[in-house]
Amino acid sequence: MKRLQIKTAQNVNINFTLANVGQRLLAFVIDNVLKFAYLYFAINILNFRMFEAAVGGDNWSIRAIDVMIFLPITFYSLYSELLMNGQTIGKKLMHLKVINIEGFKPSTTDFVMRWFLRVIDFNLFMLLFVYIISLGLGNYDALLWLIFLLGKMVGFFLILFTNKNQRFGDIIGNTVVIYLKDEVKFSETILENISETYTPTYPNVIRLSDNDARIIKNTFQSARKFKDYKTLIKLRTKIQEVTEIKSVHKSDTEFIDTVLKDYNYYTQNM
Repeated sequence: MKRLQIKTAQNVNINFTLANVGQRLLAFVIDNVLKFAYLYFAINILNFRMFEAAVGGDNWSIRAIDVMIFLPITFYSLYSELLMNGQTIGKKLMHLKVINIEGFKPSTTDFVMRWFLRVIDFNLFMLLFVYIISLGLGNYDALLWLIFLLGKMVGFFLILFTNKNQRFGDIIGNTVVIYLKDEVKFSETILENISETYTPTYPNVIRLSDNDARIIKNTFQSARKFKDYKTLIKLRTKIQEVTEIKSVHKSDTEFIDTVLKDYNYYTQNM
């Protein structure tokens, strides 16, 4: 598997395993199975078509109903990745995650760009295909289907042959897809999941280095897992000594967790 090495501002290297084309293809298949299941449910179970009779055959109203049915699957990957922190259901099942090329959480603009450019990655020749079909220029079925399939596989070939396994949407959106179930797990890096509306509490965390943050996180996770309260107290004391922070939290766990999140906030937004 290919790996992505990111060097932080403090010259600390963080390694991620890039998702390969097979893993991404399986995630894509899972997501599309869910989309088709939704369509079947919407058309056959919810029976949206009953509204067509109510609008009296008005074409514009029928098209509006069609748009309403297809909206959830049209924007599926966009709202899934925004709400699920870089994952769709397929990616989550395959242990994949979208991150920024610098190792941080992608911005909303990054997610929008990679979603919008699916039109190139998976539907590059779709309009040409539809146009040629509409002309009825004879029996060119084999050629037409070849054009259709090649258009669908642009993203596949880009992931296969680019250095960082990126489709066009990833390249323009400045993102990569990583494999989380790895010996170097995402949870073992200094990165924390923080929302765009996160408000930091301790500005003095900038006195820490990336290496300090990594040691704090590893020690914190181990101590919390084994309920080692003595280590948590020592860790809190050491952080306060180095940063000169006065804790406003009632527990050591809340304090250290906030310190790690604040460190990520300031290092990502400086």
